[in-house]
Amino acid sequence: MSMDQLPFVTPRGSVSSSIGSVAELEANPNLTLSDKLRVFKSSSFDPNAYVSSKSRSMNEKEIRHLCAYLVDLKKASAEEMRKSVLANYSAFIRTSKEISDLEGELLSMRNLLSNQAALVHGLAEGCQLGSLVTGNEGSDIDAILKEKTDISNTEKWLIEYLETLDVLLAEKRVEESMAALEEGEKMTNEITQGKTLSPSLFQALQNAITEHRQKLADQLADTICQPSTRRAEIRSTALALKNLGDGPRAHTLLLKSYKEKLNRNIQSLESTTVSAYTASVSHLVFSTISQATSDSLTVFAGEEPAYTSELVTWAVIQAENFSLLLKKQILASIAASGGLRIALECVHVCLTHCHLLESSGMALSPVLLKHFRPFVEQALITNLKRIEQSSAALASADDWLLAYAPTTRTRKSNTGLPPVSSYSNLNSHQPKLSISAHKFNSMVQELFEDAGPLEILQLDGLALEGLHQVFNFYVNLLINAMPGSAVTENLESTGHKIVKIAETETQQIALLGNAILLADELLPRAVIKLSHSTKGDDDSLKRASDKQKPPEQRELKKRLQREVDRLRDIFCRQHALELIFTVDGEPLVNSQMYLGMEEKGERPEWFPSGIFQELFIRLTEVATIVSDVFVGRERFATILLMRLTETVILWLSDDQAFWDDIERTPLGPLGLQQLYLDMQFVMIFSSQGRYLSRHLHQAIKNIIGRAIDAVAATGLDPNSVLPEDEWFVEVSEIAMKMLTGKAAFDNVDEDAYSPTGSAHA
Repeated sequence: MSMDQLPFVTPRGSVSSSIGSVAELEANPNLTLSDKLRVFKSSSFDPNAYVSSKSRSMNEKEIRHLCAYLVDLKKASAEEMRKSVLANYSAFIRTSKEISDLEGELLSMRNLLSNQAALVHGLAEGCQLGSLVTGNEGSDIDAILKEKTDISNTEKWLIEYLETLDVLLAEKRVEESMAALEEGEKMTNEITQGKTLSPSLFQALQNAITEHRQKLADQLADTICQPSTRRAEIRSTALALKNLGDGPRAHTLLLKSYKEKLNRNIQSLESTTVSAYTASVSHLVFSTISQATSDSLTVFAGEEPAYTSELVTWAVIQAENFSLLLKKQILASIAASGGLRIALECVHVCLTHCHLLESSGMALSPVLLKHFRPFVEQALITNLKRIEQSSAALASADDWLLAYAPTTRTRKSNTGLPPVSSYSNLNSHQPKLSISAHKFNSMVQELFEDAGPLEILQLDGLALEGLHQVFNFYVNLLINAMPGSAVTENLESTGHKIVKIAETETQQIALLGNAILLADELLPRAVIKLSHSTKGDDDSLKRASDKQKPPEQRELKKRLQREVDRLRDIFCRQHALELIFTVDGEPLVNSQMYLGMEEKGERPEWFPSGIFQELFIRLTEVATIVSDVFVGRERFATILLMRLTETVILWLSDDQAFWDDIERTPLGPLGLQQLYLDMQFVMIFSSQGRYLSRHLHQAIKNIIGRAIDAVAATGLDPNSVLPEDEWFVEVSEIAMKMLTGKAAFDNVDEDAYSPTGSAHA
């Protein structure tokens, strides 16, 4: 670092104190930047002495360290200065504007003072007051020269100069007039040095130059304001006016001329289609701003920041006026009618033109976004409400039968693929949905088809939240379609019709098929269209894993899945209640099923209890249906069967009244064997069906363990009455074959399947 780069250079003073203070600063890095700079602000700090003293006692490494420290300190100081300027930018602009106005007032005051000085000199030399007050410099000079008998060359030049200047101004010869004014300024300096004119004539010359300069400036200003003046002439005239010393006025008139030109062009536009009108006005506004910016930077390049501030303020005002015009002419009516696509097209066109200005440093997109965002938000909300209304109307007459979309065509081939869409380029199978689900999906896909600008408007979060709300609304419709559902939010409060009830299991599983396919595949496919960062065809978008998707999309998919889980839980709870309770509400699973076996004193026919037979039959039927509904999506079918089985077993595990009877009245060997057989039966058929979860397996083990503990509490060894596990497996497999019609028991040896005989063996 050179000596002139050190901050706050002051006269020489005490060096030791400065060096000691800096050493303390270096030793304590926790001090703030203000504390670190305080030592350099001291009047006793001498940078030359400081560097000399430090360099004598320091080696090369320490000197490098000191230089690096000072460089870092300089960068920190510059950063603090930049933050201070940014923090007070508005005040800086306001102050610059006030300074420009003050300069104009000072110029006017200088002219007044010049007139007063001329008046004083005239009075001192006995000149007539009237001629000076009127400012007629030519007659004033003539009056003075008439009293003289001998006129010098300078005085002759003065007479010719003033006549020439009057002619040039009258003929509006700008360049020659400016050259004449420069010549007059040079002659004024020469006259001042040589004193070749009397004070009165010299003052009259100065007043004449000032008056003609003002007249020329007025002519230039009038030229800039003329509607017929072309761009090149405006730019050259503004430059001439700036060279005359009236830069603020020139810059203001330059921007004013562009504003008036813009207003005239907008009024001359013919209102055609919405898109054409928006594109025309947008192109006109931002091209005008671009031209004004280019001319301002060209004519006033390198000038004070006041010009830049005025340019930015002017551009912001033009952008706001454009936003208000577009809102009044187009966006207000479109948003009220829900025309989201048209609104987004208008916004996209405007932002495209606006972004072209950013290369020149003019970023006006925040101005547009502030005005456009509420209307696009209104249009989005209107479309979401329309989806809810259409879905509710169709759900009231939906037969809940799954089919391909009406716009699909069938295709048969050797591969046996299902029908595919005529307009789809996907290789995946087209989903089967009910009528209302197809309509819901098509409306959502259409809504998000061209919704890319929502991300720019920072409305993508609102769109995702709205999608979750409409899906929640549709899931409530599906829940209402379940027999005996308690969800009735959409019945009378919103005026929607009651949905058609899904009577059969096939229809009820179709409800699940609608929700699962929408949440897992179709709606996420629509959400992907919101993100500009995701590029590629639909196949690549579908193959993208959840970890590669944005966090908002992953979170939305989780929320959609929770809605599906809510519907699935209601389905499982309803079917479990039908299995567990009678129509009158009496439980079919009770302690007497097992305690009464000891009281009968008869040899039982070893077979799973009736409720678990019914559970197996119901699960088998559901498995057949879901295998047709969830083709290629076996995971959904497995989870459904798993949850349905868990619901029944967990109810038995948590039925406190059942276990109070079992533990209060000793459970006998026959009851233990039957309960053990029932649980093994559930475990075996769920295992073979591949929906035996760890949760279900643990619940069954807990039931068996609790029953064994109840028998052991009576003093009886449970192991002595329980046969080997192979016996339960054989009985369970024979029971499954019999219940599915694959075996008969007309000639079965009962002793061979006796648990007592198996235990003895």
